[in-house]
Amino acid sequence: MRKLPAAAALLAGLVCLAGCAQSVDPIERLGKKAAQKVRTHGPTEDAYRRWGLTAPLAPAPKPPARRPTARTAGPGLPPVVDRVPTRDRVVFLTFDDGAEKDPGFVDMVRELRLPVTMFLTDSVVGPGYAHFGRLRAVGATVQNHTLDHPYLPGLPYAGQRAEICGQQEKLKQRFGIRPRLFRPPYGEYNADTVRAAADCGLAAVVLWRDTGRLSPGDILHCPEGRAGTSLTGATAAVLNRVQREGFAVARLEDYL
Repeated sequence: MRKLPAAAALLAGLVCLAGCAQSVDPIERLGKKAAQKVRTHGPTEDAYRRWGLTAPLAPAPKPPARRPTARTAGPGLPPVVDRVPTRDRVVFLTFDDGAEKDPGFVDMVRELRLPVTMFLTDSVVGPGYAHFGRLRAVGATVQNHTLDHPYLPGLPYAGQRAEICGQQEKLKQRFGIRPRLFRPPYGEYNADTVRAAADCGLAAVVLWRDTGRLSPGDILHCPEGRAGTSLTGATAAVLNRVQREGFAVARLEDYL
């Protein structure tokens, strides 16, 4: 009779194990890596519809083995570019400042696997660096747009260098990386700007080209949400244009 309680306990344990197995999250049954992929990336088949696109984004071609060479203003100076010299039918999406912190944009970049480049200004981002950390975690890249967004040609060389190198240090502190690319505020620069960018360790001064029909290698300056349009809505409009004209979106850092 003393053995009955032990047998009953064993039977209860088996029943519990069966019940627990039935209650396991079905996604977890895929295994940890697969479950993480599903939860992180989500289903992609219909993602384009959720974000206002009429068709899935065309895949970008394989990045070039070597970055195309752009003409510089002189020895040791970075090139100033508004497009990348490539025959690939690709364009590049860039965003400035960091004022827009639409949380839906993180989901858009993640679900569409959208390669975007964010040129950040420290005084504009303010306490919002965590938002851009989330964007980096889903594939966006962060580059330099000065500390305070001044009109650089109005500053002496030392002032320009402080603005550019200062933001290099800020982004290194925040994200552990030193940007390779620099965009001058308002797209305005002079010879001192290019020299300061070189002295701060930057590989290219990046402008943009948003006129007429798209051409291979165009760098697009994407609008922030305005007049009630969210950042995701404004980006969807750009993506629809890219699709209509037969282009794919590629990562700028793969080409510059």
